[in-house]
Amino acid sequence: MISEWAREMTRGLLTDIATAVARTGLTPNILTVLGFVLSLFGGWLLSRGAFAAGGVLVLVAGALDALDGSVARVMGQASAFGAFFDSTLDRLSEAVLYLGLLLFFAGQPGSREEIAITYLAIVGSLMVSYARARAEGLGIECKVGLFTRFERVVVLALGLLLTQVRVALWILVVGSFLTAFHRMWHVSQQAAE
Repeated sequence: MISEWAREMTRGLLTDIATAVARTGLTPNILTVLGFVLSLFGGWLLSRGAFAAGGVLVLVAGALDALDGSVARVMGQASAFGAFFDSTLDRLSEAVLYLGLLLFFAGQPGSREEIAITYLAIVGSLMVSYARARAEGLGIECKVGLFTRFERVVVLALGLLLTQVRVALWILVVGSFLTAFHRMWHVSQQAAE
């Protein structure tokens, strides 16, 4: 997965940044909430058709999402609730961004395809996350697949910044559903052992 490679490449830098952030007194949960608030604002911008500005906020919120776990580890505040809280707000953050796109496309004549693929991107994103959560609830590790949250955030942000939203949405739909099916196959193999 690209996200694992990115984590390995930036581990030292992320720890340094997390240490600096921890010194400010910002807690991991505050960072999680801040990322969610930025996503809310990003969704609003997308609903208004401000794709480039929305893309910047998607990247900033994504960076905060990458940082909150590192800050939790640096501060010794990593907890089951923190991980749950972070994952829950991550799902809501993605949904809010797609809602912004849906609202924008709903106001544009001839945007049936964009509305449909935005909806499918939401479903695909939720299925990727649900497949992992359900597998782990059964005691099976399930981090396989290419389109984790990191990849989805990058594709969406690039699509917004380059004003290639339709292309990005198609990539998200295909990538997310392939990842969800990959996770289903992985769990079927693990459960059969």
